[in-house]
Amino acid sequence: MALSAKLVMRQGQSMVMTPQLLQAIKLLQLPNFELAAFIENELERNPLLERADDAAPFLMQAEQSPEPAAASEGQSDWASQELETDAGALAQNLGTEIDNAFEPDRAATPADRIAPAEGHGLSATSWSGSASPGEDGFSPDLEAYLAESPTLSEFLERQAAIILTDAAEMMIARALIDALDAAGYLSAPVDEIADRLGAETQAVASVLSRLQTLEPTGIFARDLRECLALQLIERDRYDPAMQALLANLPLLAKRDHATLRRVCGVDDEDLAEMIGEIKRLEPKPARNFDAPIQQLAIPDVFVTQAHDNSWRIEVNSEALPRVLVNESYAQTIKRGAASDADKQFIAANLQTANWLTKSLEQRARTILKVCAEIVRRQDAFLVEGVSGLRPLNLKTIADAIGMHESTVSRATSNKYIQTPRGLFEIKYFFTTSIASNGVGEAHSAESVRFKIKQMIEAEDPADVLSDDIIVAQLKKADILVARRTVAKYRDSLRIPSSVDRRRQKMSGQQGM
Repeated sequence: MALSAKLVMRQGQSMVMTPQLLQAIKLLQLPNFELAAFIENELERNPLLERADDAAPFLMQAEQSPEPAAASEGQSDWASQELETDAGALAQNLGTEIDNAFEPDRAATPADRIAPAEGHGLSATSWSGSASPGEDGFSPDLEAYLAESPTLSEFLERQAAIILTDAAEMMIARALIDALDAAGYLSAPVDEIADRLGAETQAVASVLSRLQTLEPTGIFARDLRECLALQLIERDRYDPAMQALLANLPLLAKRDHATLRRVCGVDDEDLAEMIGEIKRLEPKPARNFDAPIQQLAIPDVFVTQAHDNSWRIEVNSEALPRVLVNESYAQTIKRGAASDADKQFIAANLQTANWLTKSLEQRARTILKVCAEIVRRQDAFLVEGVSGLRPLNLKTIADAIGMHESTVSRATSNKYIQTPRGLFEIKYFFTTSIASNGVGEAHSAESVRFKIKQMIEAEDPADVLSDDIIVAQLKKADILVARRTVAKYRDSLRIPSSVDRRRQKMSGQQGM
């Protein structure tokens, strides 16, 4: 058969990842603080994007120009437009019915009606947590009035400079300070630090012993025992009995009080007093220094109860900067462009700005749509608490709202929802299913974990529940779980075994 080259025209369908789609996917999966940083970069890079507050001076100038019509028609502020957020409009625009997502076996009640709050939430507006603006129109910079917090290294170097006068000793002290870990322990052996500095091991050990007298007490310890010992020495409580107790910390962790009484040579009252003093010590001396700044979780969606007992859902419009596309400014500079490259630059930035505003609007709509369906499925949680959680997965939500599972996953990743029962990560409402004993509905893994916690908290100290007993009691409550599943849930709740709990409760009663 002869081979030849020829042109063939075929017609087919395929999915093309356009730049607009890629940007929408990227923005959908970003948490609100990363999205705010992304918008800030776009505001600096794109001259046609600006904040709504920054657009006022240009509007005033545009009204005084000979072409006021161009200025009024050119302002395309998608954020200032009130979007349709009622149930009917969402059902029409998003391709899903709002009121038919409940299970058919449940009777419709006023609490089953879920509607986004009117007049809220799909627009991105400026989030201002500062005080009122001053006379110059700017809010005061409160960070300028914050007191300086020295780092652990600076705090220790200032103290070391007082007790160490020799330059060689200060060099060793700085090396020891650099070798501290986040808890304040010395992370490297003394001989290793001495080899690194080319100094005598005895000289490094001498400097270390002097640095261990600095504040906070317990700093520069090489292990937990030494850290606690340094604090007890300062309190003049490091007697032979306490030394024996610190030498047997594993027994203390196991609450083996009988062996500890024999090792320390004390009675029950003295041992309880010694354990209480140990508990008042600080195992991590550097805890209050160089603490990383915790990023506060800002809710993306609010769920509140309306007067008719329905659930109101709204997107948090204060979590993002308010942006707009100034098309009149684009037309003004485009008319003054001297070259085709300048015109192409303006056209590209205008297109990018329009894509960004549309992607932000689509992101808000998608999150609102997904959360509305989650609230429908988990409305029992809002009423009853954790015990009302139902099994739920991404596919259930995706099928109900006509989206792909990956889209639902991106819309719920690193997002938070504020409910009447507190702030939760949206992923919290997706739980695996635990089979029932009879013909009833399956149970949520989170609700089963909550039941196990309640059973253990209510147990009698004289009759501590073992994992097998918990399995039997759950079976009576129409929940089928294996013993290893109960042990796994108990470990995830940081609840010790029945043997350790019995020792803990018995020791607690003896202490009383």
